[in-house]
Amino acid sequence: MAKGLIGALAAGLVVLGTAAAAQETTVSHGLSLFGDLKYPPDFQHFSYVNPAAPKGGQVLLEAIGTFDTLNPWVIKGTAAAGSGLIYDSLMVASQDEASSEYGQVAETVEVAADLSWVAFNLRPEARWHDGQPLTAADVVFTLERLKSEGRPLYRYYYANVSEAVAEGPHRVRFNFTGPPNRELPNIIGQLPVLPRHYWEGREFNATTLDVPLGSGPYRIAEVKPGRSISYERVADYWGRDIPVNRGRYNYDHIRFEYYRDRTVSLEAFKTGSLDFRSENSAKVWATQYDFPAIRKGQVIKEALPDNNPAGMQAFVFNTRRAKFQDPRVRQALGYAFDFEWSNVNLFYGQYTRTESFFANSELAARELPDAAELSVLEPLRGQVPDEVFTTVYAAPRTDGRGGLRQNLRQARRLLSEAGWVVRDGKLVNEAGGESLDFEILVAQPDMERVVAPMVQNLKRLGVTATLRVVDTSQYVNRVRAFEFDMIVSGWGQTLSPGNEQREFWGTAAADRPGSRNLVGIKDPAIDKLIDGVIYAEDRAQLLAATRALDRVLLWNHFVIPQFHVDKDRIAYWNRFGRPDPLPRFSIGFADIWWIDPARDAALQGRLGRR
Repeated sequence: MAKGLIGALAAGLVVLGTAAAAQETTVSHGLSLFGDLKYPPDFQHFSYVNPAAPKGGQVLLEAIGTFDTLNPWVIKGTAAAGSGLIYDSLMVASQDEASSEYGQVAETVEVAADLSWVAFNLRPEARWHDGQPLTAADVVFTLERLKSEGRPLYRYYYANVSEAVAEGPHRVRFNFTGPPNRELPNIIGQLPVLPRHYWEGREFNATTLDVPLGSGPYRIAEVKPGRSISYERVADYWGRDIPVNRGRYNYDHIRFEYYRDRTVSLEAFKTGSLDFRSENSAKVWATQYDFPAIRKGQVIKEALPDNNPAGMQAFVFNTRRAKFQDPRVRQALGYAFDFEWSNVNLFYGQYTRTESFFANSELAARELPDAAELSVLEPLRGQVPDEVFTTVYAAPRTDGRGGLRQNLRQARRLLSEAGWVVRDGKLVNEAGGESLDFEILVAQPDMERVVAPMVQNLKRLGVTATLRVVDTSQYVNRVRAFEFDMIVSGWGQTLSPGNEQREFWGTAAADRPGSRNLVGIKDPAIDKLIDGVIYAEDRAQLLAATRALDRVLLWNHFVIPQFHVDKDRIAYWNRFGRPDPLPRFSIGFADIWWIDPARDAALQGRLGRR
């Protein structure tokens, strides 16, 4: 086993004397990518919960767009919000540790010293909502069905899981292929478990509004297709008193109400028709949160520290389009986005320019490569941009007053080098006469104010960019099929990246409908860098591999980076209690807050809906 990898799993080494080969195996109640677990084997609850939190009440949350299926595991349809609430997983991530998990359905986990397999010993008391036992056969069924008929991403996420074997009613083993992969045990620990006896005989790869069977803390109580979905807490939930669940899932009812867009849902929130809102618009946060209920203290407005990686939000090029295949063209168009002007005039100075795919974390490549990173990059010299070795990536800058002249000159120089010239006010390709026209597809109306100034700046280059705003369903379908020129999208990241990077940037995902390789990257060098991330043997190697990947992605100009904020901007009606302090890596509203009876009573008469 790699040093520090699954390290302090808080239990001894067990020698398995099977015919297959005796080998040392680590047995524990949890897994950690960093080698340490905060909570010991006999922990009673997470430190960030209130184990005596009162249960009860209903919480009303927003969802945008519509839904047409209760099956979130397949690519067809748009799944209802909160679908995962009805399922348990093998293990549960801790919200105050980076990349640590503790047993939920699994009571203990065993990891082979050479990382060739992981086994989970299931809790015998685990039950489905119909009373039938949850067994190893359900776990095997889940993996097989997700890989064969689930969303395409599962086939890549579990690509190195060769098989799942039920070694008894309450023990399941997953065998791995390929080089040792430090992340695979944790990935398998996140596996949600589906009921074999429910799905056998049903069409798994289809949309459905039949209420599915689960085993989790909630069950679906009411469905109004496209309008709302309600969940009720399972009173006799089998796992209510196990350590990872104690003090969590405190609401009796959770209902998601669907709205056409977030402008409408904000007005609903102001009237008390919604309980909680996470705000993603700087303008709205600055201008729309001074209403009577806030002034009276009935609604609380807070900006809480966000300690998670910001990832990348950006204008995303579809390099499947011939016009975007030259990196000089992509780089040139990036000079037309004036972040500094936008931050002053549109965002009220709240944002930071994003200059990494792993922004707001130690994974970002913010200095020249050191010796460890050069050992990753040198074998790829000549296959990656030269700037990777000599220059720290920095996005184009302006003075913030709308002066883009120098940037546009640089853009014209790059476009000229790539064979584009201006004729009759339009930028055209000298070789084929094709004009550089494209569509920017968005689903959020409030993105218009971000995109529109860039459209005008592009016009000064002779580029005709058209902004098109579509509804959520059309946007999702077009993006799944890669039917776009440019979109505004992004990629979230964790503190320990791994297999998901194949889904983001890997060649095998580029032509697979529904993948997150939105750019259409097909680059053997990047595939090798992804492998370096996945198969890193310790934290130091992971940092070097991730920074190398970050650097190469940036200097290929696959996107025009936008911005991020290091705060979670939230507002909620003053009827809740919550742990103090909150966990480092989550707000935890859905699962660790509770309705405070005294505060709730104070609002009852005023809102007239409870």
